[in-house]
Amino acid sequence: MTTDSTEQLLVDGVQELYYAEKRLLDALDTLAEQTSDEETSQAFADHREETKGQIHRLERIFEDMDVEAQTRPEPVIDALIQEHEEFSGENDGEVLDRYNMAVGQKTEHYEIAAYGNLTSLAEKLGHDEAADLLAQTLQEEEEALEAVTQSSESFDQQEIASD
Repeated sequence: MTTDSTEQLLVDGVQELYYAEKRLLDALDTLAEQTSDEETSQAFADHREETKGQIHRLERIFEDMDVEAQTRPEPVIDALIQEHEEFSGENDGEVLDRYNMAVGQKTEHYEIAAYGNLTSLAEKLGHDEAADLLAQTLQEEEEALEAVTQSSESFDQQEIASD
């Protein structure tokens, strides 16, 4: 990937996140359906609804930057989704629940890094509205990570108690 300016780097990053959020919308639905732990399943379902708003926010960022809203493939997200599809096709029960929690955390870490970097870049380039919208989503991603982490810890405590 060759990018000729910092401005284009920002646009490319927003396009990658637009792609990622759209792909994750369906993935979160799958995670919620496959996870038998009620608390974690609900965290995935809640974040799916939140992701719809994040997609809308990215569309507003495109408008703010006067750029056509389009996606740019993001191989990290594709790899996480592919890996999950393969794993979930061969596993179920507690093992799948634990795996889903881990993949949820991996995804949130990726998004936190991406939104954090783009927020700083948008601020540097003077895209104040875009920076505010990116920062808002960054906060939501941090909260989603915390929710999945707490669900995972509760799941572990329940498993320990039942042993």
